[in-house]
Amino acid sequence: MTEKVSTVDLLPIGQVASRAGVPVSTVRYYESLGLIPATRSAGNVRLFPRHVLRRIALIQVSVRYGISLAEVAELLATLPRDRPPSRADWQRISEKWSEHLEQQQRVIARMQEELTGCIGCGCLSQSRCAVVNSQDRLGQEGAGPRRVLDEVGS
Repeated sequence: MTEKVSTVDLLPIGQVASRAGVPVSTVRYYESLGLIPATRSAGNVRLFPRHVLRRIALIQVSVRYGISLAEVAELLATLPRDRPPSRADWQRISEKWSEHLEQQQRVIARMQEELTGCIGCGCLSQSRCAVVNSQDRLGQEGAGPRRVLDEVGS
């Protein structure tokens, strides 16, 4: 059953922006992407449920830690739009982000190992390095950072 949001719990866009610490344009952008819900008043004023403040905080933290807005949108799509998320909802998101961050840690650790090895040999060249890329075999697969992309899964 869908709960009706009280007009007391609806905030105008300027107040949402101010309380979230972001520009009004950012709030509009997040709304346009479907990351936060909004309604319109009889006077066509854009109003937001108070719980979007938590969504905006989650978006800001996620982006700061390298999670794309597309990934954020996927998770936010699983949250209820008509009420604040429950503790269980937030726990599910936390577990998902944890998996993502662990993957990023593995990629960074691998990059550090490879850079240390390459700096250690002194050549710093993927095309000439006999240790990391003998006979430029990675060049035959096309342009770009092949080894990092393989690990990330892109």
